[in-house]
Amino acid sequence: MQMQPDFIGEARRQAEICNACRYCEGYCSVFPALHSLRTFSDGDITQLANLCHNCRGCYYACQYTAPHEFDLNLPGALAEVRQESWKLHAWPKGFARLFDRSGVAMAALMTVAFALLFVLAQALRPTSGEGFYAYMSHGLMVAIFLPAFVLPLAVLAVSLRNYWRTVGGGHVSPADLWAAIVSAGKMRNLAGGHGDGCNFEDTDRFSNARRHAHQAVLYGFLLCFAATSTATVMHYLFGMEAPYGFFSLPKLLGLSGGLLLCLGTGYMAALKLKADRNLGAASAWGGEMAFVVLLFAVSATGIALYAASGTGAVALLLPLHLGTVLTFFLLTPYSKMAHGFYRMAALTLEAHRRGSQVV
Repeated sequence: MQMQPDFIGEARRQAEICNACRYCEGYCSVFPALHSLRTFSDGDITQLANLCHNCRGCYYACQYTAPHEFDLNLPGALAEVRQESWKLHAWPKGFARLFDRSGVAMAALMTVAFALLFVLAQALRPTSGEGFYAYMSHGLMVAIFLPAFVLPLAVLAVSLRNYWRTVGGGHVSPADLWAAIVSAGKMRNLAGGHGDGCNFEDTDRFSNARRHAHQAVLYGFLLCFAATSTATVMHYLFGMEAPYGFFSLPKLLGLSGGLLLCLGTGYMAALKLKADRNLGAASAWGGEMAFVVLLFAVSATGIALYAASGTGAVALLLPLHLGTVLTFFLLTPYSKMAHGFYRMAALTLEAHRRGSQVV
């Protein structure tokens, strides 16, 4: 697969200069990987780009940024390659590029359209049912959301297979995968070389703000997923059907996860508004912000729906919440959500390569 040569060529030029300088050697996992190479293939540049967390510490420490003639902006160059790699490997490709250009409009229109359909679907409500099932049957929800969950995962699997071939990935061990999970869970590469954080929102100040925002989003999402999984097990294995009480596992996991998601995405949006767009993929800024706002909407409407339980507002909030969730699922392979899967692949491959070098 051939990526747009301008992005790859510019990133390669900057990587070669960084490889000669080596001032930023301890900043993050990008630089040990970069310094282990002498030449950079397209696959190498793609792997480095997906290892990069865009913390921007290397940019503010670099003596070769503009107005120097080298004009280095490694975070920006790798961000462009990273965004292009997701679009290149996505299937079908056209949707990813469309989301970059019109992410906010796409997410808003899809949410409104799906919400209206769910409003109409309430005409098929069961004659009996409790909680949300008084407005929409369990069978109808499963018929809609099971394919909407499984199909995007299948699309992502195809995309990751294409990416793995591009970066020259081979067999990895469970230990490699575990090392990647630990790194992602701690957000180690957003902590900076000395653990003081990164310079994402301020050129002169190290901060762990972006790291904490990402952790809130990650763990909030995992808690919400755990809530849904727990409810599924309780429903099908133990015959314990919703609605569940406040002190039930699905409710406690879902509410805590929703609150973390709200806080994390809100904080992340604020940081993105403060940060310099030129140090990221400026052309994809709208799509990235659309993803953050959409994930915020998923969690906020979920919390509002819970607060409105037992009132007439459920009839309006339930379609809105389901519309945001369905939009989120369907856009996952083409939105910023995909970066988590690519980042895990890149971290796993890097853990494997480091282990091979040690041996």
